[in-house]
Amino acid sequence: VTLVESGGGLVQSGGSLRLACAASGLTFSSAHMRWYRQAPGKQRELVAIIPPNGGGSNTWYTESAKGRFTISRDNVKNMVYLQMNSRKPEDTAVYLCAAYGTDYSGSLDTYWGQGTQVTVSS
Repeated sequence: VTLVESGGGLVQSGGSLRLACAASGLTFSSAHMRWYRQAPGKQRELVAIIPPNGGGSNTWYTESAKGRFTISRDNVKNMVYLQMNSRKPEDTAVYLCAAYGTDYSGSLDTYWGQGTQVTVSS
């Protein structure tokens, strides 16, 4: 299973950024997809979850992300996205994509991407 994040970079406070995660090697349409972030010196934090059917009211966000971040997915392209608006300096972190699902051999596990750095300047 391979997860590759993209879209990170430097953004000014209040700006927007859209992260993308390309997944391969797993049954994407049945995988629960998640975005995490890890700031320097801090524990990894779960940011958002989207279920296999695409979410709507079943998406979940950490409190600090509610109203500012939107997670979405494209089960045809095997992609998951995180739209981040109204960025704050405290959003600075490495953002990681994770999939809880089954690879083609039937192994159920949590799979991780390498992460993409997001830096928000004040």
